[in-house]
Amino acid sequence: MGNYVLVHGAMHGGWCWRSVRDLLSRAGHRVFTPSLTGQGEHAHLLGPDVGVATHVADVAGLLHYEDLSDVHLVLHSYAGVLAGPVAERAVGRLASVTFLGAFLVRPGECLLDVEPPETAQRYRALAAEKGEGRYLPADASFLAQWGITDQELAAWVAPRLTAFPLRCQTDAVGFDPAPLAALPTSYVRHTRPPLPSLERSEDRARADGWDVHSLSTGHDMMLEAPEATTRLLTRITERGTT
Repeated sequence: MGNYVLVHGAMHGGWCWRSVRDLLSRAGHRVFTPSLTGQGEHAHLLGPDVGVATHVADVAGLLHYEDLSDVHLVLHSYAGVLAGPVAERAVGRLASVTFLGAFLVRPGECLLDVEPPETAQRYRALAAEKGEGRYLPADASFLAQWGITDQELAAWVAPRLTAFPLRCQTDAVGFDPAPLAALPTSYVRHTRPPLPSLERSEDRARADGWDVHSLSTGHDMMLEAPEATTRLLTRITERGTT
């Protein structure tokens, strides 16, 4: 049985993994679903100092204080930005890293560097106009962008979304790429619908020789299709392939 750490993306929290966590736990795995600072039930901690380094510390701290090893780290969406720094700080603790529709950045890049220019401009403008220049306000309109069309699911997700720090999109990430490159790494793309913002990240994963898998879901695959997501994660991690 394995240890899984499942890290959510922007505006989400550990809550989004509820069904996947329960399925993995019933199969005998240990599963941790932290909510990053300023997100989910930690929304009250959102402040001007919260950025990528804060969230790297959140994940690295969990690994340290729980004394976890042989960890399958699963990163959704924004959380892909944390991969390199976490791998560097947690050498010897990780067994694999899976990018679940996640952004893949190189050292010195920020999240907006790998977004399409028009998307980056839109997010900056949204933060300036409605987020005091510091954050993207939580808005149910993002659900359509993420491909959540089921009305019951949308009604459950929308009130749980939380404002997201702009710094998490603009902070450049510095890290030694070697620890991440040494780990088995996989990329999971979603196809119904795909998210154009992820094309560059997927292309990088392919160019780096990662295994690339597909799920016929929208962006929030852990919410839309928890059983299929769990099966795929289990297959990836049990095979131990890259």
